[in-house]
Amino acid sequence: MIVRKLRLQRGWSQEQLAEMSGLSVRTIQRIERGKKAGLESLKSLAAVFDIELSNLYEDTQMKLEENMTWEEQRALEYVRDIKGFYSHLLTYCIVMPFIFAINYFVSPGYIWAWWSFFGWGIGIVSHGLSVFEMFKFFDADWEKKQVEKRIGRKL
Repeated sequence: MIVRKLRLQRGWSQEQLAEMSGLSVRTIQRIERGKKAGLESLKSLAAVFDIELSNLYEDTQMKLEENMTWEEQRALEYVRDIKGFYSHLLTYCIVMPFIFAINYFVSPGYIWAWWSFFGWGIGIVSHGLSVFEMFKFFDADWEKKQVEKRIGRKL
């Protein structure tokens, strides 16, 4: 893991790193073994190593995902897709009333906001159908079969 690599490059012991970061030696050991680290721990380590938090966080996430099975990776991807959909839906629900309000104050005689409402609404419905796999043309099983076909072995 990057924490161990950075620590060894600087010639520090785990105890020294723990003292400088304000973390326990046990926490340093767990992070170096690839266990998930909390945001505050990562912030402390990033400050000690004088690197961007995103570099440390991305490395931690990649390590976690490397150790996952195909099904675990698909489940994580599915949850992220659902989160993206709900974020998209929430943005739609927050922004559309403002668009209608602008329409009402700028040109109350013609309600052009319906075009945005329906256009963006079609995008929301399409996103939902894709995320929740209502039509299973290219679902996880299809994707898995294609990967297996390309690499020539079962996952």
